[in-house]
Amino acid sequence: MGWFSKSRDGFFLSTTTPPGIEMPQYLGVVHGEAIIGANIFRDLFSSVRDVVGGRAGGYERALSGARDAALEDLIEAARELGANGVIGIDFDYEVLGETNGMMMVAVSGTAVKL
Repeated sequence: MGWFSKSRDGFFLSTTTPPGIEMPQYLGVVHGEAIIGANIFRDLFSSVRDVVGGRAGGYERALSGARDAALEDLIEAARELGANGVIGIDFDYEVLGETNGMMMVAVSGTAVKL
């Protein structure tokens, strides 16, 4: 069983075969992306945490914000197709830039209508 979320925006599944749901109308692949840049202060505090241990809260918050922005793009793309849900959701993370100073969060899935 995959991840499932139901909200006012519709439903969002990491699985492609939702149990108990009739076969949906497939509308097409949708995606969203967000890119975040490194911040010198966040990097400095993260380096200190690497030495003394602990979680890098600044990076976690930035990554969470980028993930949310990418998911909002996915939802908007699905709505534009007339979908009320997305199945088969997949998140990917990539480091970008000549000095690896940016991170991209990409999410994709299949827009469906029940």
